[in-house]
Parts: sequence; structure tokens; C-alpha cells
Amino acid sequence: MNKELIIRSSSEAVDFALLKDGKLVELHKQEEKSNFQVGDIFIAKIRKPVAGLNAAFVNVGFEKDAFLHYHDLGPNLASQLKFIKLVSTGKIKDFSLKNFQFEKEIDKNGVVTDVLSANQSILVQVVKEPISTKGPRISSELSLAGRFIVLVPFSDRVSISQKIESKEEKERLKRLVQSIKPKGFGVIVRTVAEGKKVAELEKDLTTLLDRWSGMCKKLPTAHHPSKILGELNRASSILRDVFNDTFSGIHIDDEELFYQTKDYLQEIAPSKQSIVRHYQSKDTPIFEKYNIEKQIKTSFGKTVSMSKGAYLIIEHTEALHVIDVNSGNRSNKATNQEDTALEVNMIAAAEVARQLRLRDMGGIIVVDFIDMSDPENRKVLFEFLREEMSDDKAKHKILPPSKFGLVQITRQRVRPEVNIKTREEDPNNENGEIEAPILIIDKITSDLERILKIHKKVALNVHPFVAAYLSKGFPSMRSKWFFEHKKWIKIIPRNAYTFLEYHFFDRDGNEITD
Repeated sequence: MNKELIIRSSSEAVDFALLKDGKLVELHKQEEKSNFQVGDIFIAKIRKPVAGLNAAFVNVGFEKDAFLHYHDLGPNLASQLKFIKLVSTGKIKDFSLKNFQFEKEIDKNGVVTDVLSANQSILVQVVKEPISTKGPRISSELSLAGRFIVLVPFSDRVSISQKIESKEEKERLKRLVQSIKPKGFGVIVRTVAEGKKVAELEKDLTTLLDRWSGMCKKLPTAHHPSKILGELNRASSILRDVFNDTFSGIHIDDEELFYQTKDYLQEIAPSKQSIVRHYQSKDTPIFEKYNIEKQIKTSFGKTVSMSKGAYLIIEHTEALHVIDVNSGNRSNKATNQEDTALEVNMIAAAEVARQLRLRDMGGIIVVDFIDMSDPENRKVLFEFLREEMSDDKAKHKILPPSKFGLVQITRQRVRPEVNIKTREEDPNNENGEIEAPILIIDKITSDLERILKIHKKVALNVHPFVAAYLSKGFPSMRSKWFFEHKKWIKIIPRNAYTFLEYHFFDRDGNEITD
């Protein structure tokens, strides 16, 4: 399995596409005007504690107040508030916390009005970006993420990632971290730390402590509210969270970002620095070169085509997302209906896992798989879906399929959902829209693959524009079909057809509808 990160830069935004074996699995955008990313730390002002919600609205400089619930305050809130006051007034210049006297922990079942008051200064971290009409969701329990560990100020706890299965490895990592952990700081050991030596963990810890000290130095002169510690740039944060030995290439079309990424990779994985490449072609944009534009067009519509003629319908409502699995018009003479349903459901499960990451869909997702009567098949589907989603960094939970074939998923949403418009102006109707034309080519190819298994001679009737696209140039789409299937497809332009209309006919002139 090869992974590639393709980075496209423009004056307004930087786009990041993560490919797995050439297939687009994640798409991120960092806009220049974006000032509230997950992980950013602000010195903020309490606007108003609300006892009825057991939460406070906080001014972080966004047009809408941020939301801070009591459960997100952290047990050592009193210590943090005391520390901010002492640092801001210049009474503390040692930010290591080793000589800092901690206050009593707050009651975990307490009331927000007992611990916070209006106009109070507080350090907060963005845990959920502004979405729709809502301001950011924040926490005062701070954390600084590194490559192998996460540093948690005002804590003494050491936690190991649940994804590390070996009990011996967990114990080893816990012993190592406890031997290097400074007083007053907790540490969370990340999954990628598995098998790492103490020197690597200590280097990561030192970097995070330097970031903490740099942030604290800004407090005496910082405006309230203001950002005092930004997340790494999105390229570095993606590499920090997903980079591993399976990466075969990082391609960047911006020179400055190229050098920044190369320097960061030199820190976290010096042996892989050579895979960072500066893409300099002026003839073909980088997303066109790596076939990303086409994948975006075919992956973000309401209908998502899959192999063997199957497809997904994805609907979005205010409360949840609904995904419907359809087998399409397909014949499968070798197997029975139950086996066909399982085959389509397995293909759909892989695509659903990809779509959730690609669109960054969060909240409640309901997937309507094709009904299967065999409980064993439902179990196989459930385990396969869990395995496909195991690479997903967002917290999620999957419930087993119900008797009706419904699978319920909850997935953490921390950023606005990626929503790309795939509909374009309809050339047959100046006031209408159609799905992007590239979608029709994929659908025709998928249907053709199925039909040629049954029929030896096939004619395709399509709109003249589509006919020209399929038959012109070298190699044309029709030539590719011939080399793949060893059968020549007759293409007939039909002026009466709408742009996305097409029909297959057999050697006797009868329309193929199976």
C-alpha cells in the first residue's frame, strides 16, 4: 500500500489530497483567512457563564462566542487560572511548572458559576471549528500534540493509546515516559510511538516543552482575546498525524511550502526526506497530473458510482446523514441473491469508509445496506466495515447491522464538512444544472463492463458531444475498451438525446435493460 500527499497552493487557500494506491481518501483545505483551527490556543475572556447550560460563552475574537462546557474545563482549572494571573503580571518567569504550587481540583459535578465569572481571562483550545451558525467549541484542558506524544499541562497522568495492543509494549512505554516526564505535565503516548526508543520520545517532549514556554512568554503582552499558539501548518499537522513508512511521495507545487515540509520531515523522519518533491510543471496543474480533479468530480456528488454497477446515494439532513446502497442493474448468474447482496455490501462498505473520511462527515450516519437474511453474512459485513474504518483518525463508533440491514455510525465532527459542488450548467437548459459530465463516462464504463459479460456485440447510443469524447483522440475511450475487453463498441450519436442520456443495444437492435 502506497500513500501520497499532493499539496496545491494558491493565493486564497492550500489544498491537501491524500492518496492511497492512487485513490483519493482525504481532502483538506486550509484557507488563508482561517483563524480558528482545531488545536489553536487562545487567551480569551469569559463573556457570560450560564448556570442552566452549565457552560460559559467565551469571547475568542470570533463573530460568535465560543462554547465552553463545565466538563471541558479540566480538573485543574483553578491552577491554570492562578498560573495565567501570575505569568501575565510577571510574577512567574519559570514556565516549567516544577516549582508551581497547584490548587485543589474542581468538583467534577460542580456548577460553572462557582468557578468562572464574567470578564475573567482564561486559556482555551479549539476542539471543534466554527460550523454553520455556531461558534467554535473550546476546552480549557490544554494539550500540545507532537509526533509521538501529547503534552498535557497541569496534569500528572500518563496514558497510552488504546490502539497499541501489546500489554508488554504499553508497560514499556509507560516506564519510559514516566522516567522523562517533567513535573506538572501529563503525557499521552500516541499509537506511532510503538517500538520507539526513549531518545525519540525525549526529543519530541523537548520540542513540545519549548512550544509551551514560547506560548507563555507571549502572555504578559498578549491582547485579550488573541491567539497565542497556532497549530502547525496543515501540511505538517497531516504529516504528524498520518505519516508512516508506507508514504512513497509528497508532491508540492509551492516552493516555500516545499522547503517547510522538507524541514519538518527532516525532524520526524530524516530517512524519508527524499520523497518530498517540488512539482514545477506549468503545462499541467498538479491536481490534474495526479488525477485528483476527476476523482473530486466523481466522489462528491449525490450519487457515487462503484464497481460492478453498484452505487451509493448520499443524502444530508439537519439531524443526520443517510447513505443508501444500490446494486444497480446487474446480473450475476454464478451466485444466489444472498451472495450477490454480500458482494455489493462489501464493495459499498469500503466506499462508505472512504466517503466518511473524504467528505469529513460527522454526527450520526445511517447506512441502508442491501438486506441479508444470513446472520453470519451480517457479521462478516460488520467486521469488514470496522476494518475499513480502522485508519480513520476521527473518533467513531459503529453498531452492528439491524435485521433491516441498517448500520448506524457516529463520527466525531471537528471541522466543517467538505462540500464540493459537482453540478454544472446544463447545455440543454440555460436555467438548469446537471451532474458534471465526467460522471457519465464512469457510469457508461461501469455498465459496459457488466453488459459485455452477457452480450458479444453492443452498440452505444449517446448525445453527439459524448460520442465525440468517447471516439476522438488517441487512445480514445473506445480504443481503451477494445484493448480491455477485445470487443469493438459501435458508438452512435443521437441528437434527440439529452446530454446525460445513453442506451445500449444488442446485435438485433433491442435495448439492453438487464
